[in-house]
Amino acid sequence: MTTLRLAAVAAEFGRDLEEDFATVEGVIKQARDRDVRLLALPEACLGGYLLSLDDSDDDGGPPPLAVDGPEIRRLAALAGEMTVVAGYCEAADDTRYNSVVCVNGDGVLGNHRKVHQPLSEDANYSSGDRFHAFDTPVGRIGMMICYDKAFPESARAIALDGAQIGVCVSAWPGARTNATADLAKDRWKRRFDLFDRARALENQIVWVSANQTGAFGALRFVGSAKVVDPGGEVLACTGLAAGVAVAELDVVQTLETARRSMGHLRDRRPDTYAPATGVVSV
Repeated sequence: MTTLRLAAVAAEFGRDLEEDFATVEGVIKQARDRDVRLLALPEACLGGYLLSLDDSDDDGGPPPLAVDGPEIRRLAALAGEMTVVAGYCEAADDTRYNSVVCVNGDGVLGNHRKVHQPLSEDANYSSGDRFHAFDTPVGRIGMMICYDKAFPESARAIALDGAQIGVCVSAWPGARTNATADLAKDRWKRRFDLFDRARALENQIVWVSANQTGAFGALRFVGSAKVVDPGGEVLACTGLAAGVAVAELDVVQTLETARRSMGHLRDRRPDTYAPATGVVSV
């Protein structure tokens, strides 16, 4: 039996990269002291998220970083023997993407560009065009970013590509309208939590969900970083506060047990799923 300790982070990040790296370094040290082998940091933890979801940012937005640039190499050096997932603004061919990278001391293991863009996020980023899984020292991982998890096809795509662990990094805020002062009662937070449990359960994979906390610009983030098992049960959660949710399990054995009687991937009937009348218009 080989157990893996994995963790999801809830923390606050802004535009100052040095401050962000100080936070990242502190969290990695804390995780290392707890023998964590897979650590998920939030969306946009290197350079901060957007000031709002209404228009392009008037402060120029997050600093664009190259996936093979010095900042990602610095992150990899901090990771060392640990596998670390972190969100950043990716610069590629004069285009910006909202991206998440997976690294360890050997370098980049995987990269994902956010596919689904809420509200006016497309004023700041171009969209990615695929979901995939990749091998790491801690198992086969698939990544997504925030709103990606609202679409069942996203998590299903990585599961069908063999992902044992789904990692979703977010800068998920509270509701924009009819907002409540108590984020614990916020309807967008309820959706965040429901998506995490549903995506784990329907694909019978381990799910690691990181999120930002605090406030940035017009946004208040709901935290609630968590680890969810393949049955949709929350194994660890930070709640609204900043922190690190840590859980330990044998990933291979846990997946085998979850899929033994009812295998949601095995029992699919894709020939029956095509819509009878084409795409639904809205």
